[in-house]
Amino acid sequence: MNAFPFRIDAKHGAARATTFTLPHGEVKTPLYMPVGTQGAVRGVSPLHLADTGTQILLANTYHLGQRPGEAIVEKAGGLHKFMAVDMPMLTDSGGFQVFSLDKTVTEEGVTFAYEVDGNKTFLSPERSMDIQQKLGADIAMVFDECVAYGTGKDYATASVDRTARWEQRSKAAHQREDQALFGIVQGGFWKDLRERSAAQITDIGFDGYAVGGLSVGEGLQTMCEVLDYTVPHLPEERPRYLMGVGRPQDLVEGVARGIDMFDCVIQTRHARSGVVYTSTGRLRLTDRDYRRDFYPIDTSCTCYTCRTFSRAYLHHLFRVGEILGMTLAAVHNIAWFHQFMDRMRTSIQDGTFEQFRAQTHLVYPEKAAMATPRDEGDEPAACAPPPKYKKRR
Repeated sequence: MNAFPFRIDAKHGAARATTFTLPHGEVKTPLYMPVGTQGAVRGVSPLHLADTGTQILLANTYHLGQRPGEAIVEKAGGLHKFMAVDMPMLTDSGGFQVFSLDKTVTEEGVTFAYEVDGNKTFLSPERSMDIQQKLGADIAMVFDECVAYGTGKDYATASVDRTARWEQRSKAAHQREDQALFGIVQGGFWKDLRERSAAQITDIGFDGYAVGGLSVGEGLQTMCEVLDYTVPHLPEERPRYLMGVGRPQDLVEGVARGIDMFDCVIQTRHARSGVVYTSTGRLRLTDRDYRRDFYPIDTSCTCYTCRTFSRAYLHHLFRVGEILGMTLAAVHNIAWFHQFMDRMRTSIQDGTFEQFRAQTHLVYPEKAAMATPRDEGDEPAACAPPPKYKKRR
């Protein structure tokens, strides 16, 4: 393990602002990680990514192990050089991607068919660690089992214990000294199983701790309940990461319960359909209302898109099916969420977090929320067709 420097800069209740240092740079929390599942943030170049304020990027072991394969990435000098990204990176273990597939789970690992070409594939703690060490991200994640929402308690109990054994094997197989290793707490939606998993995983000991198995259809209230009886059992002196969560209301409630790190794909996925986030709520740039709107997406945003282009221009790009519109919208969404997290950090430091939290729910009420997708790898890269307009009467 790599016990990297970590400090708590400020607290407001359970919410906290922290700083830690990784081989490729210092990061400050609370933070959101853009998702580069296939070794790229979809539609956004590294040049644009650097301008968004991104501190740390996520890539996926499952997908990269299949294509192009970890041997090619290693030969290229590791994921940072392969992607031409000089910032901290985290690789997921592949456990979440596998759970939704037809598979056979044994004590040794998981056998499944890769959904792209049907190739029979086996993934185990040792195999996941081998791939991640060759990819060379700053943080690797242990291999775990994420159970589906609605799974029975008997299976969930067996899964929690198997996950603990898999995470112990992950730690034993992980030998790269310049790469941190995070454990993952599972346990479905049962308080006793979450506490059991947290005790097992913290007893093994890791550089950071993630809460997995959420954002699988349970809703914000249930997610918050699970966090309420999980996070207090995680070490105070290490980072805490809530996996696959990224709506504004999810982020602020996670931080309110002591979470430091998040990742999600909504910022780029929603951008590809013209949905952008602002300080006054979501906008859909394909709406006819923006045809003659020469304001930026958000007048308070400092991103490249808002500094340079109008809503009218972006509306035009989506209208004609120009892929640049998706790129510019994605650049804005990523940058806006980083600015959102920066403001949240400031509110923790100056004691105004509860006001920030209330304002977030006012602007982004749960009843108006869109579903949170978990992975970029399950969607084709095709450009969306231009929207059709209704004729005026």
